[in-house]
Amino acid sequence: QVQLVESGGGLVQPGGSLRLSCVASGFTFSRYAMRWYRQAPRKERELVARIPSPSGSTNYADSVKGRFTISRDNAKNTLYLQMNSLKPEDTAVYYCNAYNDRFDYWGQGTQVTVSS
Repeated sequence: QVQLVESGGGLVQPGGSLRLSCVASGFTFSRYAMRWYRQAPRKERELVARIPSPSGSTNYADSVKGRFTISRDNAKNTLYLQMNSLKPEDTAVYYCNAYNDRFDYWGQGTQVTVSS
């Protein structure tokens, strides 16, 4: 059974940091490229960052470049998103996504709220 389970979300003040994790099971994690998406209320889902399989050059949305870092640990089947200098506009549900030419898997999401 394929599962992607996100964790690490929560309430943080502006300027703070969080690290999201996404633990994968039921498929060969290292063979899938991975992405983080987010969706704020009343907005479309937005691609935040991506990392290829098994690793390599990463890409970021302009809105998070220089503040967020995506990484993966294939030995632990885990994807990470380190988020620094958080802003209220980063408030959203964050989803991890695993994909290749044939399959596309999603987690249930974790809520990140940036507020004072």
